[in-house]
Amino acid sequence: MVGYPSALSATTWGYYDVAFQGRAFEFERPFGSYVMENVLFKLSFPAEFHAQTAVECAMQLHPQVAGRLGEVEKVAIETQQAGMRIIDKNGPLANYADRDHCIQYMVVVPLIFGRLTADDYGDEVAADPRIDALREKTVVSENPQFTRDYFDPDKRYIGNSVQVFFRDGSSTDKITIDYPIGHRRRRIEGIPVLLGKFEAAMRGHLPAHRVMRILELAHDPAKLDSLPVEPFLGLFTL
Repeated sequence: MVGYPSALSATTWGYYDVAFQGRAFEFERPFGSYVMENVLFKLSFPAEFHAQTAVECAMQLHPQVAGRLGEVEKVAIETQQAGMRIIDKNGPLANYADRDHCIQYMVVVPLIFGRLTADDYGDEVAADPRIDALREKTVVSENPQFTRDYFDPDKRYIGNSVQVFFRDGSSTDKITIDYPIGHRRRRIEGIPVLLGKFEAAMRGHLPAHRVMRILELAHDPAKLDSLPVEPFLGLFTL
């Protein structure tokens, strides 16, 4: 056996005795493929992951809100405990990184514009006074069920809900989404989005005929698997 099998368990000098008072490691599950099966792909929006579903909710609400921005009384966001801790942010936002870690910003931009792109975190878009005006009316709270589902190893949801209330007493529907499009439970829905993102990235750097060849391979797993690594990587060189 390669290595030192007693590095952890050796009496006195082993890692367990030195750092863990003699306690052995305990694991939530046996070693396996859990991590690979639960990989999250950031597909739809350049947003901090705890806000991905909140952005998707806001996108759905945009048609109901965009024409009534001056009538908004409150934007209510429910999120997980992790979202509250990491991206619930009020007050001035200094730069790009500040904005893409503010759930309020990431929600009100799609409510106003019907989009959230990387450019929307820049100073030019952020200077639109409607953004901060709507942020000031945004209230973020924890939904305990979202938190439980977030920590459940069989779910790993990243739930959010968004609802907009108007001064006349009316409101939008409350939109709730449990897990983003890059989640394992939305793999089939996510594959076309992933391929579209892949194609857009390639078209910015490679000639059209090379992009088409790569996409043909991407849509034919058997042919892709049989292609040696060297000619495959050669498709990405100029």
